[in-house]
Amino acid sequence: MVIINGKIITMEEETIECGYVRISEDKIAEIGTMEAYGEEKGVEDIIDVKGAWVMPGLIEAHAHIGISEEKWGVIADDCNEGTNPVTPYLRAIDAINPMDPAFHEAIGAGITSVMAGPGSANVVGGQFAFIKTQGRCVDNMLVKHPAAMKIAFGENPKTAYGDRDMYPSTRMGSAALLRQTIFEAVQYWEKKKRGELDELDFDKECWIPILKKAIPLKAHAHRADDILTAIRIAKEYGLDMTIDHGTESHLITDEVKKSGFPVIVGPDLTSKSKLEVQNMNFKTNRILHEAGVLFAITTDHPVTMIQYLPLCAGLAVKQGLPMKEGLKAITINAAKICRVDDRVGSLKVGKDADIAIFSGNPMEVFTETLYTIINGKIVYKYKTEADKCFREKLQ
Repeated sequence: MVIINGKIITMEEETIECGYVRISEDKIAEIGTMEAYGEEKGVEDIIDVKGAWVMPGLIEAHAHIGISEEKWGVIADDCNEGTNPVTPYLRAIDAINPMDPAFHEAIGAGITSVMAGPGSANVVGGQFAFIKTQGRCVDNMLVKHPAAMKIAFGENPKTAYGDRDMYPSTRMGSAALLRQTIFEAVQYWEKKKRGELDELDFDKECWIPILKKAIPLKAHAHRADDILTAIRIAKEYGLDMTIDHGTESHLITDEVKKSGFPVIVGPDLTSKSKLEVQNMNFKTNRILHEAGVLFAITTDHPVTMIQYLPLCAGLAVKQGLPMKEGLKAITINAAKICRVDDRVGSLKVGKDADIAIFSGNPMEVFTETLYTIINGKIVYKYKTEADKCFREKLQ
């Protein structure tokens, strides 16, 4: 497949105003200007996009797609195992249903990959997976698994268990339980390295990738004090972490910058339903950018519907975030934070052929997704001729 006459937004710094992208099997094989493009022979698909924007597929860095399914209500909501506040051994892949209609909505918005996992009712919720949005078998959709370990601070674990008179019922309790859990995991790992274990412990083995810093903690934290507690505990044990939501991170930018931890901001396109999100604002993204903090933007689907991810980036731009940074927040920045930028997040020779083609800037409301390509295959194509005629009549 070759895509020609496109405005190639590589997210690798350069933009080619009129260029082409050649795909070989499931990888990007060549990128260049139309001046350097030679006549094709033996190419099955040549797509002339006539000036449309050709971009890396968009990336949702934090969602519960396939776990909290659309249309089916509580019967298809597997987001939180609310019977135990510490469940590190849970695996998102055992709950993600690729038949969730939200995957189709994501693909139609040019979203080609997503970090998906359990919710935030538990102090330790389980293991996230980074997956492509196209497929019927989650095992075949995987890019990275496990990709992160979910932990949570603030109102969610406090109310999930406190309302039932269970531990933990306070912020102190949540922090103490997390410390205890990590402490025991460290002891277990040290014994394993010394060859002192009589048998493996299912509860502890899943912590080893975290302790090795192969994958990060994924910390649900909205309020400034919860963000700082998450940073404090991660630093105590020398662990990597992403700050997810980070609603008040713009109030403590110096501390966040000093921590070195990236922030996945959002969801901001939703109601202020809890006390801890009262300072929610799209300006958070601009402030973090100006402070030099690496950040991405999330819908936290289904809190905000996943197809509105590019619009969330657009609303951040409306609040002063530079245009290029808005695009980076849903492509290469998200890939870096999720530790998959060797495969996705930008158009670069050798990377996965995950490409979104838009009629214009995807952060603008009236922009159409023309094509979505995943692993070198077209999985979405804009409209039918009848739809186009109807739209022309409206205009």
